[in-house]
Amino acid sequence: MPQAAAHILFPLIIMSLIRDYYIDKKNRKSFPLHYVLIAGIAGIIPDLDILAYWILYFFGFSINEIHRTFMHSIFVPIIFLILALATIRVKEFSFRRSKLRWSIIFVMLAFGSFLHLVLDSLLHGSIIPFYPLNSWVFGIDLFGLLPPGLEGLAAPCLDAGLIIIYLIYLELKHRISDFI
Repeated sequence: MPQAAAHILFPLIIMSLIRDYYIDKKNRKSFPLHYVLIAGIAGIIPDLDILAYWILYFFGFSINEIHRTFMHSIFVPIIFLILALATIRVKEFSFRRSKLRWSIIFVMLAFGSFLHLVLDSLLHGSIIPFYPLNSWVFGIDLFGLLPPGLEGLAAPCLDAGLIIIYLIYLELKHRISDFI
């Protein structure tokens, strides 16, 4: 399966590109970098079931009974979208020097968690998108198409490549070396 770094970096990179190239400069204050960070962190929300497994292990549960069940279903992003709609009229709040809206925070949580499902189903293994209502399984498992000697290297290489790409992007677009 993709590692935590890939699950964080994919939504982080996509939201950075959206913010930098599709949102007008005059509107960027309404979409601060905090949203990009939230989307990135949200990329690991479905793997919170691993934390549950650490606890439930002592009660006899196996990893297969916990991991990639409800938290890896489409219902997690849908719950965040419902919360976004429910908070659309809630007043924004200040965080440091930025004004944040709960509705956009929930959209970022939905985006990051949905992208996690996409990565897991495309790259390694499968998910049960409608768990517990349906047991239909979806997965392409692109890592599984690699030769056995390379399959185990795919996730770490993906992580390394994404980190390099993101750091180069940050340097070219935001000149992060000025802050070092």
